[in-house]
Amino acid sequence: MAAPEQLVLAASSADAGVAAWDLRTGGVANRYHPCASRPRAVFSIADRFLAAAQVATGGGNSGLVHFYHWGKPQVAVKSFPAEPIHALIADPEGSYLIGGGSNGNIFLWEVASGQLLHTWHGHYRAVRCFALYDYWLVSGSEDGSIRVWDLITMLDEQSRLNAKTLYLYNFSQHALPVTDVACFLGGIVVSSSEDRTCKIWSLPQGRMLRSISFPVSIDSVALDSRGHIFYAGGRDGKIYVAAMGVDGSSHGSDDILGALDDHSKAVTSLASSTDGLLLVSGSEDGNVRVWDTRSQQVIRKVKHSQGPVTNVLIVTPKNVNLPPLQPLRKVCAENVEPQSVILPRSESDVPTLGYKTCAYAERILDAIQVHGDSSILFGGAGGSNQQGTDWRSRYLELQDLFAGEVLDQLPSSRSN
Repeated sequence: MAAPEQLVLAASSADAGVAAWDLRTGGVANRYHPCASRPRAVFSIADRFLAAAQVATGGGNSGLVHFYHWGKPQVAVKSFPAEPIHALIADPEGSYLIGGGSNGNIFLWEVASGQLLHTWHGHYRAVRCFALYDYWLVSGSEDGSIRVWDLITMLDEQSRLNAKTLYLYNFSQHALPVTDVACFLGGIVVSSSEDRTCKIWSLPQGRMLRSISFPVSIDSVALDSRGHIFYAGGRDGKIYVAAMGVDGSSHGSDDILGALDDHSKAVTSLASSTDGLLLVSGSEDGNVRVWDTRSQQVIRKVKHSQGPVTNVLIVTPKNVNLPPLQPLRKVCAENVEPQSVILPRSESDVPTLGYKTCAYAERILDAIQVHGDSSILFGGAGGSNQQGTDWRSRYLELQDLFAGEVLDQLPSSRSN
């Protein structure tokens, strides 16, 4: 049985469309027009179709998001959010699409209906990047902050009212704008910034584990699926190979293990294959490179038609019959219940003890859909939230235990 076709997608901030090539052969597969997107503004919705937020033109206040079907080169649906969208992400099941706005707002849409389920002010300046781990959303901003959001809380009005702050964590250790974030198993997050550092965080522990300094600003990061290294795309055109080193044994010159060097301008986007054997890079020089991570050599070079490459993705298109796509709504509709639940577990991630609580999470969301909030689970309207508090405590304890096991098993840079 032939392996599923994998494509490399590349988009530009110039109106050059989204180009698609076969990952293994380099053959041209398709080109989707029109498209001009910022970094982190193109995302594959569960590999069923493509979403791309467009660069704002003409000074308008509203945004523009295009949806594309794999088999058709033209835009299938256009949407006009309330403000320009700078970053997009969707849960692995493709139920929800999340957008980060130019004014720091975060928008949460249901894909099937296009309904805007909730919007909130997440940052003081534009949201530049997202990552998802389970039902935790990580957002990075031009204001230099990283915030972690519980999506179940954000969908439940009663939980929002009871929360002291809408975010779970606010990390402010970056001195300049955050350019990218990526999540790994065990709730480990790597962030990059214009301040020439990448920082590694533990979501279950709610703290920074370490900071790595680079000779230039870092615009993009990708995690190696084998867990002990990550890649950082630099403004000097190099892709730095860095040790995760979260066991504390790596310091100073041991942090950066080497560099892949074949771009002449900033590396704006990185994507790693699920087996970790291939790395795809896009650059302001307009080129896309496919690297063999074992030999650290370029095995394929592709030139985008025009302009800088701002986004690269590796996708495995699923040619399935989809209901008609709906435009994304600008405002939240009253009394609209979501038709899906958030259970964003990646198929490539390992099962964790924490996921055993997903059944309870699903009960919460079922209650939200039927009753409008989760109070029915806690003894009726106005009842005690103690059960929910106990559940969250157990969940965090289990996540913390698993994260500790992951950190103990990660090889240090000295063993590479």
